[in-house]
Amino acid sequence: MVDANRLEENFARLVAADAATGLTVGLETRAVAHAQHALDLMAIGHASERVRRRLYFLAAAFMGTALWAALDRMETARAGRHLDRGLRLARLSGDAGMEMRMWGHAALLHLQQRQFPDALAAAQMGRETQVCRRDPLFRSLAAARLAGVQSGAGERAAAVRTLGQAEVAYERATPEQLRPAYMDFYDRAEFEGLAGLVMMRLGRNEESEAHLHRALSGLRPDYHRNRVYYTVLLATTQLRQGDADAACATALTKLPDDPDSLSGRTKALFARFDQDLTTEAAGAHFVTEWADRYSRGGIA
Repeated sequence: MVDANRLEENFARLVAADAATGLTVGLETRAVAHAQHALDLMAIGHASERVRRRLYFLAAAFMGTALWAALDRMETARAGRHLDRGLRLARLSGDAGMEMRMWGHAALLHLQQRQFPDALAAAQMGRETQVCRRDPLFRSLAAARLAGVQSGAGERAAAVRTLGQAEVAYERATPEQLRPAYMDFYDRAEFEGLAGLVMMRLGRNEESEAHLHRALSGLRPDYHRNRVYYTVLLATTQLRQGDADAACATALTKLPDDPDSLSGRTKALFARFDQDLTTEAAGAHFVTEWADRYSRGGIA
């Protein structure tokens, strides 16, 4: 089906745009429109079961992207609406990988809402999908996300154990295996970044810093959004180890002149870093430089 092929190409382009700079409201709206177009195609003529499942998969894929865009900007009300629709479409598609993707996003949504039991349950549901039993890379990503939720919920021992399981699964994965476009981002650098976040939440900042250095050294050049995100995490771990000067220098390398270029999650990280830096090193000359740059950038 030509229209379905075009939708797949459009989905791949949205995934690439997200990896590079994140998704704007306009791209989120476009993703929702593409999802509806996929559903509308089923009303034209008589679609076979195979075609129907493909169109449900594409509709779910676009709703998952719209959901992620809302989550990245921390707009939880709209994200919740996208999740309800996207999870239903994923189930109708019969695709376990797409369902795992939705549960992973659901876990982040509940974590942003500080609904820890729901976040843990959603992350565990993602880990229990059939695709995680078949493919170690899916299993690794689902476990890494569960570890992130466990660390946020204060389940320290479980988070460390699950993160170790995520690494073991990653080592067993076959990178060259053909997978959906939404899995393209998950490589060794991304695992290291997620591990760094887990360790930071657990207060193991030296280990977090090591993971984040590895993430940034291995991150693909076009992944600008994630590079900024992990750089601010790195600065935060340095600050928590008492090296405020180095932390400030690290954060300044990615402080943008245009605050609108940052997603809500990254803006929140910068805001927290600004607050902590001002508290830890008030009066230091580098804090004055930081405050000037930060206020001129209009992020606060």
